Amino acid sequence: MEGQNKSITFDGREIRLTTGLYAPQANGSVMIECGDTSLLVTATKTAKKEVGDFLPLICDYEEKLYAAGRIPGGFMRREGRPPERATLISRLIDRPMRPLFPSWMRDEIQIVASCLSLDERVPADVLAVTGASIATLIGEIPFYGPMAAVRVGLIGDDFILNPSYREIEKGDLDIVVAGSPDGIVMIEAGANQLSEQDTIEAIDFGYEAVTELIKSQEDLLKDLGIKQIKPSEPEEDKTLPTFLEKNCTKSIELVLKKFDLSKDERDLELEKIKIDAQEKIDSLKDDNQVKVLTSENEKLIHSDFKKLTKKLMRSQIINDGKRVDGRELDEVRRITASAGILPKRVHGSALFQRGLTQVLSTTTLGTPSDAQEMDDLNPSTEKTYLHHYNFPPYSVGETRPMRTPGRREIGHGALAERAIIPVLPGKETFPYVLRVVSEVLSSNGSTSMGSVCGSTLSLLDAGVPLKAPVSGTAMGLIKEGKEVRILTDIQGIEDFLGDMDFKVAGTDKGITALQMDMKITGLTVSIISDAIKKARPARIHILEKMQDAIDKPQESLSPHAPRLLSFRIDPELIGTVIGPGGRTIKGITERTNTKIDIEDGGIVTIASHDGAAAEEAQKIIEGLTRKVHEGEIFSGVVTRIIPIGAFVEILPGKEGMVHISQLSEARVERVEDVVRQGDEVAVRVREIDSRGRINLTLRGVAQNGGMSYPEPTPTPVAPLN
Repeated sequence: MEGQNKSITFDGREIRLTTGLYAPQANGSVMIECGDTSLLVTATKTAKKEVGDFLPLICDYEEKLYAAGRIPGGFMRREGRPPERATLISRLIDRPMRPLFPSWMRDEIQIVASCLSLDERVPADVLAVTGASIATLIGEIPFYGPMAAVRVGLIGDDFILNPSYREIEKGDLDIVVAGSPDGIVMIEAGANQLSEQDTIEAIDFGYEAVTELIKSQEDLLKDLGIKQIKPSEPEEDKTLPTFLEKNCTKSIELVLKKFDLSKDERDLELEKIKIDAQEKIDSLKDDNQVKVLTSENEKLIHSDFKKLTKKLMRSQIINDGKRVDGRELDEVRRITASAGILPKRVHGSALFQRGLTQVLSTTTLGTPSDAQEMDDLNPSTEKTYLHHYNFPPYSVGETRPMRTPGRREIGHGALAERAIIPVLPGKETFPYVLRVVSEVLSSNGSTSMGSVCGSTLSLLDAGVPLKAPVSGTAMGLIKEGKEVRILTDIQGIEDFLGDMDFKVAGTDKGITALQMDMKITGLTVSIISDAIKKARPARIHILEKMQDAIDKPQESLSPHAPRLLSFRIDPELIGTVIGPGGRTIKGITERTNTKIDIEDGGIVTIASHDGAAAEEAQKIIEGLTRKVHEGEIFSGVVTRIIPIGAFVEILPGKEGMVHISQLSEARVERVEDVVRQGDEVAVRVREIDSRGRINLTLRGVAQNGGMSYPEPTPTPVAPLN
């Protein structure tokens, strides 16, 4: 079996492609490699199984831990449910691919990207997105491609293409830009309060690189002798759309112009118009005036009625500049916000509402051991900030079984998480692990940005010293030919029937997260730039409303939150604190009833609900790690007696031994003749032997009213920055 090997030179790197060798029964497959990162991407199409009004597209990204030379954890020792990052990459593939398939296509399509080898210098996600386009084109599946994706980082003042994982962590920007020949189709970004202008320049920089990869794919198809299938819409019976347009247009227009209607009232009136049309069609079917099968009436009418409503709503916005709720194009819905709405057993809570979208966010403070361990291919091994997003059915007035979080919920939670991370305090100053949960209580557009706003309020209510508050808004778009209208703070109907959902989150200084999805085949950088700039006044307006509810962190934490003390010790002394088999640190935790975590860098974090107990544990650890020098004099307590001497605790947790010969200038027959357990004595450090053991002496040291020696000042512990 032989395949064809091709290569693309891009940004000084070679992207190697192997086609025709792997997965021969898929419509199209490609092994795409760069460095030591290898992905097998397949595209498969099967005939439609039933009539529907959507494209049944499935995109899956698979991580195999053998790709990084690792064996999975857990009892089964095999990959199970996809980790969160794999789910997010699946969405990253789906989002730019979906709008590039014909809207009329109903065949089932599945794209599978399997990471078979991972090079930490070459992240797999953008390769998987580009590979999805190549596999689809090779499979001769109707597609408005090619499509490609690149990542852009910002190191200092320079943009870099496809940075490594380490460069992403160091930089102030991590943005993925995907595009087609018609323009940009997807953006996913996290940034460190980057200005709008710098963000726009990064997008432009990324799309220039995307066009190179698109041209390379076109050349690849020529080399392989594959002719790209240009989708052409099949002819459809226009009888039903014409009937609906003739009989329903005026009624729908009247409903769309009733600006005082609530969402439910508008939906009910539109549903009534659709039912009336259905009844008219049923009364005409005997005369064969409407050629629709009775069994398909409901599905087809629903689809064509939705198309007509979409057309009329868009026309109203383009021609009249009015939205269905009467707002101007740049107007934000009414906002209410409040913090501390739940009892303080919940460490922080807030309620944020914008229009009919309502989100309840809560914050829980945890200890370092509560960090989430990551069992995936990403080099980062743990997460200390977790944002979970829940979307129950009652939030949209529906009933359905409640299961584990789906891809949408995972994606929205990750976006909100990304928006908040840049403003979180460093663990040196606030060492808590943080978990925020956003419960969507009511949804009518932009719940993910509502989660960002609610999270900020909740974190402040919990006493988290954020660097700055973060707000977010969703921008929409209506594009008809050359006419373009950008909408601020879109609601549900504008999301469903519009062309773009562009979420922008940030502080008053700049952007912290972006996510843009399209329903058309691409947008120019200039239109995207306009949307980003128009989002800023909306974000600032929302921030002002949020700050009316709470404008700074609560001065005190919830009495039910753990108390943490954090300080640094010499990393070489970590073993001293832990002790043989962990006995020392276990003894400290049992004695003080605290929880102690020590990082490899020497940062010690002590957690307790009792501040005094935490301070006691800190003193013990500082005593254990405090360096003792020969000649120093300490006041200590005799802790135990043995035949050859006495042990004296000179610092919390640190003991030395006074040999029987060092108890007095005179000969001593029994240790108990001089000291007993519990006695307080003054001792001098005689020597520290090669094994680090401290040998003490009482000889020449005044006792009981003689010369007094103040307790020595501990050697300062290195402060935390």
